[in-house]
Amino acid sequence: MALQYADGTAPEPDAWSLEKHVESCTACAVRVSAAVRAGAAGHALAAVRTELLASLGHRPAPAAAAGSPLGRWARLWWAVGPALRGSWLVAVFLVVGGAFGLAHGAGFRGAGGLLLAVSPVLPLAGVAVSYGRHADPLYEITAASPSGGLRLLLTRTAAVLAVCVPLLTAGGALLPRAAGAPGAAAWLLPGLALTLAALALGSFVGCRAAAATLGGGWLLAVTGPLLDGPDAGAGSGSGAAALAPYFSGSAAQGGWAAAALACAALLALRRRSFDHLEPR
Repeated sequence: MALQYADGTAPEPDAWSLEKHVESCTACAVRVSAAVRAGAAGHALAAVRTELLASLGHRPAPAAAAGSPLGRWARLWWAVGPALRGSWLVAVFLVVGGAFGLAHGAGFRGAGGLLLAVSPVLPLAGVAVSYGRHADPLYEITAASPSGGLRLLLTRTAAVLAVCVPLLTAGGALLPRAAGAPGAAAWLLPGLALTLAALALGSFVGCRAAAATLGGGWLLAVTGPLLDGPDAGAGSGSGAAALAPYFSGSAAQGGWAAAALACAALLALRRRSFDHLEPR
């Protein structure tokens, strides 16, 4: 049936059935795609693909390097999404570098608290610029493909977390820690819960709006403790210690874990919503 579909001889009911089937079956989608590329339309589709990628600034690897490990890593880097190829990655390094500059250059003891406070929202920013109509120039194409939708969104979210988790945790561990301040890894569960909440809320309003709403709410919530206390501005770290109710203790961490599980369950229930294009 894939061969008949590729050369245009499949009856219309069979063609409609096949098109519906490949929306949820990756193996058959690959089979049909290979049959179409091997047919008469293959050259035209390859030309369209080349022109489309060229218009987006993508330079294909030379044929000799296409099968090399470097070529495979280049394709993987392109597939993980706009966040790791754009300004978000630079912003993460600037945040960590700024915290080190404040701590070791200006002697500001509260730099660790500042980094801890913003760490949970940095993955949200990466998700916001990784998927959606306003972030991905190939959004309409990827959303309509069998590997698009939630599967692609989770892949790109995993790539964002793979950068954030080791970098921010190691950076926080190397910064001076004020007495009573949460540990460097205390942000992991809150960050995971907020990321899953952004994905779940994004199934209703889009990833960008969800990330902006949750990120803004989190920053408003932690601004007060950071600025609280007469010595907070002097770099004593009292503001960082005031963040303990958000991060430290079994009650706080257990609450974040429960929130993460609840958001994951909601995301599973709403997984089909990502198969439809976001509203403009």
